[in-house]
Amino acid sequence: MKALFHKLFFISALAVALGSCKKDEAKDFFEGGTNPVLTASLSGSIPLSYATEGNNAIDLNWTNPDYRFTSGISSQDVNYTLEIDTVGANFTNPNKVTIVISKELSRSFIQSQFNDYLLNTLLLVPGMQHNIEMRVKSALSGDNAVLISNVLQFQVTPYAIPPKVAPPASGNLYITGSATPASWMGGGDPELVSQKFNKISTTLFELPSIALTGGGSYLFVPVYGDWGNKYGFTGANNTNNVNGDDFKKEGGDMLAPAASGNYKITVDFQRGKFTVVKL
Repeated sequence: MKALFHKLFFISALAVALGSCKKDEAKDFFEGGTNPVLTASLSGSIPLSYATEGNNAIDLNWTNPDYRFTSGISSQDVNYTLEIDTVGANFTNPNKVTIVISKELSRSFIQSQFNDYLLNTLLLVPGMQHNIEMRVKSALSGDNAVLISNVLQFQVTPYAIPPKVAPPASGNLYITGSATPASWMGGGDPELVSQKFNKISTTLFELPSIALTGGGSYLFVPVYGDWGNKYGFTGANNTNNVNGDDFKKEGGDMLAPAASGNYKITVDFQRGKFTVVKL
């Protein structure tokens, strides 16, 4: 009888252990969610004006996607991405605005902020009406379970703002430095036309082609042979992104790309940025 009791006790204990194992192996499965619904405080045209740049431009709100798992509604943090693009680009424009928002279900913009996105990210021409569209994408951690909202369309006319860097009063721009064919200019040197930029507009200058020595340094100057004014990198000498970066008046030396060759250089005073593209 005692042997039978021990046998029954062993079988019961095994059953409890196996049941416990099954519970431990239970998994939580994703059951889906609901695409967020995007709404705005206005429709049609978004007001933008330099005179009222501190005023509200637009308020955006979206619904919670309510991600569901077999254990219930998700308690995980949800990340949202607001995308702004031109109509027709279908959010594939490399210059589209992408704003990552954690957890929140709304975002507001003042006119100067929204105008800055249009000018400096989307690169829209100021003073002209453009058609844009917006949407919101939700996702769980790791960019999983992405859900996309409806699309809202608006008309916008971005306004011109004072350039981030004051353009040269001379109306001219040159490059000088060890990376250039003529190396560093000397004080009082005559104009070097081969290292002079073309003036595209009052704020945009372009050097279609120049041979740069890899690893050399350079600066921009408004008057060749005059060290009284210069433009360089916003940080320490030679710490810029060699393919383009921010610049300022009286900035530091700029580092050329590592590979020697012919490059196109564009200097945009409106945005305070320059680009260096290998030809």
